[in-house]
Amino acid sequence: MLLRCLVLALACLLSACAGLPAVPASPYVPAIAASTSNELGRLAAPFNGSPEGLSGARVLAQGAFALDARLELIRRAQASLDLQYYLLGNDKTGKLILRELRDAARRGVRVRLLLDDFYTTKLDPLLLGLATWPNVEIRLFNPFVAGRDHSATRWMGFAADFRRLNHRMHNKLFMADGAFAIVGGRNLADEYFLRSEGANFIDLDMLLAGPVVTDLQTIFDNYWNSEVVYPLHTIVPAIESAAELRAEFDRRTSRKEAPLPPAPPETDMFGDPPLGSLIAQGRFEMIPARANAVSDSPTKALQTDDGEWARERRPPTVAERMRVQLDLARFSVDIVSPYFLPGEEGMAQLARLRARDVRISVATNSLADTDEPLVNINYNNYRVEMLRLGVRLYEVSSEQIKRSLNLRKVFRQSRGRLHAKLSLIDREWSLIGSLNFDPRSAHINTELGVRLQSFEVAHRLLDAYQVDNVESAYELRLKPGTDQIQWVSTDGENAVYDDEPEASTLVKIKLLLFSWFVPSDLL
Repeated sequence: MLLRCLVLALACLLSACAGLPAVPASPYVPAIAASTSNELGRLAAPFNGSPEGLSGARVLAQGAFALDARLELIRRAQASLDLQYYLLGNDKTGKLILRELRDAARRGVRVRLLLDDFYTTKLDPLLLGLATWPNVEIRLFNPFVAGRDHSATRWMGFAADFRRLNHRMHNKLFMADGAFAIVGGRNLADEYFLRSEGANFIDLDMLLAGPVVTDLQTIFDNYWNSEVVYPLHTIVPAIESAAELRAEFDRRTSRKEAPLPPAPPETDMFGDPPLGSLIAQGRFEMIPARANAVSDSPTKALQTDDGEWARERRPPTVAERMRVQLDLARFSVDIVSPYFLPGEEGMAQLARLRARDVRISVATNSLADTDEPLVNINYNNYRVEMLRLGVRLYEVSSEQIKRSLNLRKVFRQSRGRLHAKLSLIDREWSLIGSLNFDPRSAHINTELGVRLQSFEVAHRLLDAYQVDNVESAYELRLKPGTDQIQWVSTDGENAVYDDEPEASTLVKIKLLLFSWFVPSDLL
């Protein structure tokens, strides 16, 4: 048995080092522009024709409404669906989305699905089944070549080809008929839409229409036609017949395996009905906003930092653009990020802003509730200095969520973790997308973001994430006269803790030991 394992490991390592297959040159395939000849194009027409160049925006803060919006857009699409995601779950939500995409293709809709290949373990049969339908094409970003069926063999391949495979496409983008787009932090899996029994995410999406969707189409096309993106069939050749693949797809995406979600409530937290109801009522309204979209180059994974000269020649990254925008703040910056590692550059920026008396608040996950504890351990190195600067720090906690009446109804018995990525500047500018405030987002993964100028959008986000009325987090402070951190509950009781709430000593020791071996620039 040991010999077999060694042989398997060696085979995986050798195959991982063999390199990617050559892909024949193919013509550039562009997005399909919005058209008033179809329903979604007509609904978006007022925003596409805005004389001020304004786009339309709608905040999708609640998971039920965010999933409903995607399903409605898929079902109403008549020309095209373009999806670009870091993760598509092998769960009821991921399978539901795949089934709806198949049904759209049957109606004649062109479907393009672009997935990062890191989380596609055991998804190949489903992807191959979907790809058998006319009008469907699936591509993979920076794919794994061998050992695709098992997590263990993938990790072996990852170790053998670390330099390449460490770079991932973290973008999240959904577009229908070139008319509407959804951007934000949600991947296509149960926990992003409050459908998991274990742990769910507090997340954020934005529904967009108008000129910004044209920006997003250009971004999608640049990725779709990139040299680091491979057609599915060049990485995963089909062994079974099309009929067999479709039968397996139908079985695994059936209503039993992928049930429909419950209907969303009659209105969301802002008093707006679900997207389908709005369309049916013929009163489709969105908030006008000046908006533009930016993304990292898809070949960011191939670029190396060769000094200032090289940095000046390449396009600015999403993280660099965000830092420029933060420097323009006049009186306030509010940051929501599940993973917060400012580094030396980020700390210098926070110090500059505080020197101008810009009020700064940061909300991130607590150690007890983060899904990336190594990131949290490294974030701890900056907390005292941030508190000294006067930055207000909040750490989201499942225990605090359970004491919040509204959030308790949402999360039920599951754990609640922060996953939204959001920066608000002067309560007028909103920066949303896939970007975390950490080195991996800045330097390793590709990211996508949208900047919106709208007081109404900003204040809806302030309300949705309780920036001014925090009740689901601990507020951090320094014990008077010391550098010792204290955690103060925000549930009305104002309980004070001198140690990290809800995190066991054993977990802290394990993470401290692991942190010695994982450089912070990989987090």
